[in-house]
Amino acid sequence: MKFNRISPTYLRPALVAGLLLLAACSAPAEPTATLSATAPPSETAAPTETATPAATATDTSEPTRAVALPVRFVVLGDFGFAGPDEAAVADMILAWEPDFIATTGDNNYPEGAGETIDDNVGQYYHSYIGNYQGAYGAGSEENRFFPSLGNHDWIAPDAQPHFEYFDLPGNERYYDVAWGPVQLFIVDSDYREPDGIGLSSQQAAWLREALEASNAPWKFVLMHHPPYSSAQHGSSLALRWSYAEWGADAVLAGHDHVYERLDVDGLTYVTTGLGGYPARYVFTVPLKYSLVRYRENFGALFVTVDETSANFQFITIDGEIIDDFTLTLDN
Repeated sequence: MKFNRISPTYLRPALVAGLLLLAACSAPAEPTATLSATAPPSETAAPTETATPAATATDTSEPTRAVALPVRFVVLGDFGFAGPDEAAVADMILAWEPDFIATTGDNNYPEGAGETIDDNVGQYYHSYIGNYQGAYGAGSEENRFFPSLGNHDWIAPDAQPHFEYFDLPGNERYYDVAWGPVQLFIVDSDYREPDGIGLSSQQAAWLREALEASNAPWKFVLMHHPPYSSAQHGSSLALRWSYAEWGADAVLAGHDHVYERLDVDGLTYVTTGLGGYPARYVFTVPLKYSLVRYRENFGALFVTVDETSANFQFITIDGEIIDDFTLTLDN
């Protein structure tokens, strides 16, 4: 059983020495969970253990791997628009040197075109992209960049530039990635997904089977369209699948260019859509599940996991920790 333990956000500053100054920030909501201090990303202890790879049971998976603990990764969304805002987010992420980067979609504005994808993605993240063939330098020997498809990525016919640019597992639209104690389940939430996006779809059946077959301590579902959102686009009702029942520990999405954390019947939902597209959205009427809402600056979600805890921090390009919470295994 997992439970959500919220950590205070008045942690001492330190993301990258000499690069960022982390300012303490209180979350705009007042969750009732027990408080517990958690160090910011730059203060995470050096890896000292090796995790047993999580099992995967579908042919949409990447090979499993043994890795040092803790595993540190970043989730960002709605970022793929070359310019100073995306560059600032990328500089912050790369300075942290995460093990891998995952996205919640809209990787390549405005129309998912082949002519723009290297400028929008490879220019900033080529060192994490496996089999990189772009113009911005060396890629990664092992792919460490795992994107979700967004609606802007699907504007190009059949999203073909996306598939030609990235080398991803399985059908490359929805797939899972096991990295030590964490397993990501990347979902294609766009209506153009050939295998559907409803609860009775082939894709949902794949997710249920993959989640139920997984023995990973941490199972996170990523997609573009948020099942619950208090912001401009609002909730995507077709994506309200039975994530908790199937075994997911959190659902991470984008599409709305804001940061929001919600608790829906004990399951954490996060919208992280401030990855660098210049237009930031506004909130409408907050959903009753909403705990934290933020739209004032660009940033990304920094995640640190081991076999018993998963800490999440949304950090802005100015070094503010907007949200800090920890999921913990109850042994």
